[in-house]
Amino acid sequence: MIVRKHLYGVLPLFFLCFALFSSTTLASSEAPEAPAATPTAASSSPSESLEQRIKDFNRDLAELVILQDKAVGEDKLAMQLQMFQKNEELRALISQAVKGKSTDGKFLIAQVNQQQKYSKGGIKYLTERSTKLSEEISNANSEDKFALLSDYSEARKYLDSLYEEQSQNIEWLKKLDALDPAVQKTFDKDIIRRTEQLAANIEYLKQQLSADNAQLSVAPESEKAAIQLRKLITQRRMDITTTSLRTMIEMADEEGIPSAEYKRLYFEVTGSVTQDLLSTDVIFAIVKTWSSKFGNWFVENAPQHIFQLFVFLIILLVARQIANVTRRVVKHAVATKNFKLSILMQEFFISMSGKTVWFIGILIALSQIGLNLTPILTGFGIAGVIIGFALQDTLSNFAAGMMLLIYRPFDVGDFVSAGGVEGKVSHMSLVNTTIKTFDNQIIIVPNSKIWGDVIKNVTHERVRRVDMVFGCSYSDDVEKVEKVLTDIVVNHPSVLRAPEPMIKLHVLNSSSLDFIVRPWVKTDDYWDVYWDVTREVKIRFDKEGISIPFPQQDVHLHMASSDIPPLPKNEL
Repeated sequence: MIVRKHLYGVLPLFFLCFALFSSTTLASSEAPEAPAATPTAASSSPSESLEQRIKDFNRDLAELVILQDKAVGEDKLAMQLQMFQKNEELRALISQAVKGKSTDGKFLIAQVNQQQKYSKGGIKYLTERSTKLSEEISNANSEDKFALLSDYSEARKYLDSLYEEQSQNIEWLKKLDALDPAVQKTFDKDIIRRTEQLAANIEYLKQQLSADNAQLSVAPESEKAAIQLRKLITQRRMDITTTSLRTMIEMADEEGIPSAEYKRLYFEVTGSVTQDLLSTDVIFAIVKTWSSKFGNWFVENAPQHIFQLFVFLIILLVARQIANVTRRVVKHAVATKNFKLSILMQEFFISMSGKTVWFIGILIALSQIGLNLTPILTGFGIAGVIIGFALQDTLSNFAAGMMLLIYRPFDVGDFVSAGGVEGKVSHMSLVNTTIKTFDNQIIIVPNSKIWGDVIKNVTHERVRRVDMVFGCSYSDDVEKVEKVLTDIVVNHPSVLRAPEPMIKLHVLNSSSLDFIVRPWVKTDDYWDVYWDVTREVKIRFDKEGISIPFPQQDVHLHMASSDIPPLPKNEL
């Protein structure tokens, strides 16, 4: 199967080539052969040996032409492959003879001209076949196009090799001083014509690919498969054509034909940067083409895009103003007493309202400049899922922050004990809470730590009870102590009259009589009352002669009975 595919596009070339061989070789074989000379070291030279080998190859090829005419099936293909390989070896011998310049010049010129005729015939045939295959690919069903593409690729590959062989034939004729200027001129025209044709094909295929991409972006799912298949076939044809263009560019450079525009096109299509592309002419051609395209685009589209940009900026400006107005309206609304929202909740609504309006304004502005918002919104959804998995801890803090905003266990300015930290709440976000401790440290606690632990809000209520305990000696008058404590508490200006303060003998302790003193004060006055009452109790107790006991023990000694005998002296 490999042999069959390899020869499929070139079988008629063998008939053409070897018909030429047979017309000369068979004619010479009909003449009577001269008696074979006895080989000696002096009778044969390297040039005669090389010339004889070329003649032997011609004779072998002529015999293969006769044999393959009678063969069928796989045998015929095998012989044709053998003829192809023989001709490659023959060209190697001709090249060796031309470089050596020791073989008869007329003989070599005849051989080169014969190869030239073969190349021209092959080029003509493969050019027609490539055109036919291209038409068949365009009209074939999707299932048959890939098989035809394989044949098309083979035909173009052999066509490129025949052009290279023709270029080599002309180089041989130059070295043999047998090149007709008309032949050189015709060959240069052929290179220019084929290079221009390949460049035109590439431009056409570029437009086809651009059209396929445009259709893919708007086509329904049911039609995308057919468009993608068509695009794949077009891209394959593009690869084949650019390969041929690369070959023709190399031959044009060898013949001194300007190729900067074709190199520029090759670079734009493939993006391949090689040493021969990095020349001043090529770079200038690339810059010139891009500048021309940009100028044309700017002239055609600049007014429209400038107007769209103007509308875009106007929408952003209006959205910003609306966002500011929305913040002020929401701030006024949430501050009313009817809602009874915490400061944290108020700040949240104010911030989110402005950001929401701003985000909607940006989306509207982007749609005005022709940006499709569907992929962006879809991307946000996909990104949200990915970020959700990657930032699970952050999302748990966010959820805890929302719960803190909704249930409001504390507010900004409250003194709390939460998340293992005690202090004043100075700031809160949806992710963490900032607490300033009593010794002026700033501690940032994740909201999940706060919501998952016990929350103690010290300053949530406007009124607090101050719990204090004072002790006196067992020898002190209980009523007097109660009177003194009541006088101290009642006369303090920050102690509330309602609820009434509580002063009671609470515990008969081991060393003291403990009185509980529980006045009610405003939350802001808690520590002032606590410190003032404690100080005043010490002063009044000392003035009234009331002792403040400390832990002590009484030791009682009892004399031993006289009936117990005294200890011996030696044991004292």
